[in-house]
Amino acid sequence: MRQTWGLARTYLLAVAGPVRSRRHNLQLASLLAFNAGVLNSVGFVAVAVYTSHMTGLTAGVADQLVLGDWRVVAIGLLGIACFVAGAAVCAVVFNWGRRRRLRGRYANVLVLEALLILLFGLLADQLVWGRREFVFIAVLCFTMGMQNAIITKISDAQIRTTHVTGMVTDIGIELGKLAYRHRTPGLDPVVANPFKLGMLAMLVGLFFLGGVLGALGYLEFGFAVVIPLALLLLAAASAPLLADIKAFRER
Repeated sequence: MRQTWGLARTYLLAVAGPVRSRRHNLQLASLLAFNAGVLNSVGFVAVAVYTSHMTGLTAGVADQLVLGDWRVVAIGLLGIACFVAGAAVCAVVFNWGRRRRLRGRYANVLVLEALLILLFGLLADQLVWGRREFVFIAVLCFTMGMQNAIITKISDAQIRTTHVTGMVTDIGIELGKLAYRHRTPGLDPVVANPFKLGMLAMLVGLFFLGGVLGALGYLEFGFAVVIPLALLLLAAASAPLLADIKAFRER
C-alpha cells in the first residue's frame, strides 16, 4: 500500500507539477478538455448558453445590439467579462506561485477551479430567485477562462482545452500536410506532425464525450453532475499543493 501511494504521489507531483513533459501536458489537457465539455454542456442545457464559446457570445452581443434583445447583450457581456476575469486570476495566481518557486504554481489554479466547480455543483440547484442564469453564466465562464489560461501557460500556448475552433483548424492543417504530395527539388518536404494530429483529435473527442455525458448527467442529476469533476481536479492537483504546505511547515 505504501509503495502504491508513493507511485501515485510521484505521478501526481509530475502531472500537475512545475517540471513538465509532453506526456504530462497531454494527460492534464485530456482531463481539462473532458471537464470543459461537461461544463459547457451543462451550461447550455441549463441556461441555453455555451459558456466556453467566446466567439459565439461576442457575435451574439454584436447581433443583439442591432436587433435590440438587451437580455442577450447583457448575458454576452457578462460571459465575456467573466472569461477574461478568470484568465486574469489564473495569471495572478500562477505568477504569485512562480515568483515563490512553489511546486504548486499550476496546481494552485486547478485547486481554485476545482473548489469553484464543487461549490457550484453543491449550491446551484438551491438558487431559486429570478435571473439566476446570470450567476450560472458568470461562474461557468470564469471557470472556463481560468482553465484555458492555465493549460495555455503549461503548454506554452500549444494546447487549448475550451477552444475547439482552434483545435479543429489545426487538425485541418495537419491533414492538409498529410495529403500534400508535391515534391520540389531543393526544398524541404511538407511533413505532417502525427503526434499533434492525434493529440488534437483526442482532445476534441474528449470535449465531445464530456458534452454528451454532461448533458445526460445534468438531465438525470442536475448540477451535482459536476461534483465528481471537481473531486478529480482536486486529486490531480493535490500532490504539489501538499508538497508546498510541507515545505512551508519545515522552514
